[in-house]
Amino acid sequence: MILAAPAPAAEPANGTGHAHLQIASAIRTLRQRGGLSQRQLALRMQVPRTYVSKIENEKATPTLSSLARLARALEVTVPDLLSGGDRARQDEIHELMKDDFVAQLVPFLSTLDALQKASILGQLRDLTLRPLRHT
Repeated sequence: MILAAPAPAAEPANGTGHAHLQIASAIRTLRQRGGLSQRQLALRMQVPRTYVSKIENEKATPTLSSLARLARALEVTVPDLLSGGDRARQDEIHELMKDDFVAQLVPFLSTLDALQKASILGQLRDLTLRPLRHT
């Protein structure tokens, strides 16, 4: 008796698979990191908000021209967009570490729980990306 190898898992009907999920996740992550709503991103792209929602929820696959418009609107390169924003994250970390205050905090991060880390890092990111304006 010969046993057959299990059949590979079927891909979604639209044939996009894992790459589609990465793009959708990268777009959402980069949009949120940039402090943009779906509506704001759509305005920058000059498309309906529902198109951005469909891309992020894997209901639509962006065309090559849409990828270029997405990258421009998110202020990243197309390769950064396709890589899931990893390069943008590394650039963000590098920029944060240039600040003396942030560099001095890093050794203490290991003593914090996950919620405390997320809270502090979120606040630091906001301060570096959107500095307070003194009036």
